[in-house]
This record gives sequence, C-alpha cells and structure tokens, in this order.
Amino acid sequence: MTLISSVALAGEITVTDVVGRDVTLDAPAERVILGEGRQVYLLSVLTPENPFQHVVGWREDFSQADPDNYASYSARFPELEDIPTFGGFKDGTFDVEQAAALEPDAIFMNIEARSATEEAGYDDKLAELNIPIVYVDFREDPMNNTIPSMRIMGQILGKEEAAEQFIAFSEEQMARVTEKIAAADPERPTVFVDRAGGYSEDCCMSFGDGNFGEYVEVAGGTNIAKDIIPDTFGTLNPEQIISANPDHVVVTGGNWEAYVPGGAWVGVGPGADMEAARAKLDALTERTAMTGIEAVKTGNVHAIWHQFYNSPYYFAAVQQLAKWFHPELFADIDPDATMKALHERFLPVDYRPGYWISLDHE
Repeated sequence: MTLISSVALAGEITVTDVVGRDVTLDAPAERVILGEGRQVYLLSVLTPENPFQHVVGWREDFSQADPDNYASYSARFPELEDIPTFGGFKDGTFDVEQAAALEPDAIFMNIEARSATEEAGYDDKLAELNIPIVYVDFREDPMNNTIPSMRIMGQILGKEEAAEQFIAFSEEQMARVTEKIAAADPERPTVFVDRAGGYSEDCCMSFGDGNFGEYVEVAGGTNIAKDIIPDTFGTLNPEQIISANPDHVVVTGGNWEAYVPGGAWVGVGPGADMEAARAKLDALTERTAMTGIEAVKTGNVHAIWHQFYNSPYYFAAVQQLAKWFHPELFADIDPDATMKALHERFLPVDYRPGYWISLDHE
C-alpha cells in the first residue's frame, strides 16, 4: 500500500489511510485522540522526547493490557496519568461530546473498530464537528499495514523523518530472517500458537494466516491453524491440536492481572519474573490439548510477549521465533540485542528483558 498526500492549502494535507479513505486535515496536528492507548507504541517512536505531548485523550487499555510498560512510561512522563480516557468505539461507550470538547485535530482509530464506529454513527457525528478519523493498523494485518500506518502518523504529526528511520530499522531486522530463510529453504517445523494461553479455562485460541500465524510462516515454521481458522483470530479444539502433533508450541502471554487476577497466563514482558513465567508455562503443558504432542516431549514449548501482536515491534518476535525453529541457522541473531537497540535508538524508556522464555533451554 502506498501513502498518497497532497498539499491543498498551507498547513492542510490529504492522506490516504489504511482503509483507503482520503482524509484532509491541518498538519502537523497538535491535538490528537488515540482510539487505542497502545498506539503509544507508534507515537513513542515518532516523538520519543514526549510521546504524550499531543495526546488530549485516549482509550484506557494501555494500563490494563500492558501495565509494565505503562509503569515505565508513567515514571518518565507522569502527565500521562492526567490524560482523559474514553470508552471503546467497539463497545459503544465512546463519548462524542467529550471528544469534541477536547478539540482534537484528528482521531487515530484502529481498523478493527471501523464497522462499530460506522454502525454507531460516530464517523458522521465527528465529521459534522470537523474532527477527522484516520484509520491505522498494526494488529489485523501488521506485516502489511504497520509501515503505512507509521508513515501516515508521521506525516500527520510532522515526523516523517523519524518514521522513515524506524521503518528502515524494522525492514533491516526483518531481512535478517527473511533473506536467510529464502536462501536456506529449511525444513519447516509445525507450530501451534496458543493465543493468550491460560487467560481463560477454554482451549485454545489461536491465529489463522495472519498476525502471529503469519509471523510463524515468515520465521520458517508452518502454522497448524492456517488452513483451519479462516480469519486472523479463531480457535482450535484439543483434538485438532493433538492430531496435528506440533513440533513447537508458542504461547503468547503478558501481565493480565487487571483482567484475570492470579490467572494461569504466562506473564512475560518487560522486567518479567522468569521463574514464575517458566512455572506457568510448564503448567500449561498439562492441559488436555498438550497430551502426547511432540513439542511437550522435546521441551519446545515457548512463551512470547502477547503485545507483539499489536505493536510495530513485531520484527523482534519474528527473530525469536526463527531462533526457536532453526537455532543453528539463526545462531548469530540475538533478539534481545535487537530489542535493546530498538529502545536505545527510538524509545524513551529503557529496555528490560523478559519478553520470551522456553522450556527446553535458557
């Protein structure tokens, strides 16, 4: 996808968002609303000196879905605690009048909220108030939409150069995997991605041929759900997993104490307690869906930070997956070093390891 822009009037630009809508607005934007708090992952790359300087409102999900990073950002930028929070567009709790009172130049909205936004008439109401919605995406189709989204936000905020520097880094890190896989054409192990394993007693959420499912394929594995789950997100039953007998299991995890206190989820993420994470990961192998499968026998059961599914830092996840699937081929890649470089070059908070763990080593 290409980003098209044209100067209509001084200070006015037209951008094409990720759903193909032409949006005209004044730029650089000084006041923005984040339709999802985790859009901070993109903003912090563009404005690391203060990612919140232009944010006048946001959805309250960052503190709940990623409390460890939220704490790091809050310590550095305590003013984020005072930013007004909104309900979600998808659940119909967004307050248009509250948004209008903040006089935003733009609202950045994730594409998964589009249908609900239009059904509720939020788009029409905001248009009447001359508040443009700009759709971005780094979740539904991150491999294709993250880079255009970064360019869109960079242009609207007047941070095109910062966007391009990050994009170059991202593409360089991805190429370290994709070029080697293309050249070596290794035998592909089968992989079951256990989305938010342990979050609930149900088993098992997973990914089709998108998001983490696509990460697996790019990293040189075969996602067992790609021909079973028709969309990006879906579920497998235990019988399907046992029948597929995957060589690797990759559990996505995070600190979800706000959602499921004391849950069986694997709390990987920045500064995670690795001993506790390993114990929880090991406990998940006792579920019916893991009975007798090859991954459990060999210890190729891994956990990785769930928010890689919803951030522009997916290249680090792809590197770690590749290292698990093909350790000899990727002996020279250090995903922790990649994450450290990301933080040092682009982000305003320090890197704290803890984003992944495996039962067979480490």
